Amino acid sequence: MPPDLLQFAGSLGAILLLAGIAWSLKLGPRRRLDSDDAAREAGAEALDGFVPIAVARDRGGEAALLRDDEGRILLLRQHGSHFAGRLLGDMASARIEDGALIVDSGERRYGVVRLAIDQPEAWRDAIARL
Repeated sequence: MPPDLLQFAGSLGAILLLAGIAWSLKLGPRRRLDSDDAAREAGAEALDGFVPIAVARDRGGEAALLRDDEGRILLLRQHGSHFAGRLLGDMASARIEDGALIVDSGERRYGVVRLAIDQPEAWRDAIARL
């Protein structure tokens, strides 16, 4: 086998191996919350047993708020190729800036999340009642 062909085959094999490893680790493009079902699925991954009855998805698909029948509110935000979720408590706060809802979970490590959603006032008020 000619050396150039051998080098090409070895390089191709290494690329395919690395692509397979990245795929198995679920590395790659960022997921989007492009439907309410996608938000519900991400919520179930973040908090086992959480069944939302109301969903507000960010227009960009990077974050969402979910409320269950007990009035608990789960905040989801993009974290790499996955979503991180926090159940909001009495330390959480929300405000509206330029038509978007700004939610502070009250946890420094989780940070503040900006959501462009419909009816931000209703969600702000629900978070204030927690």
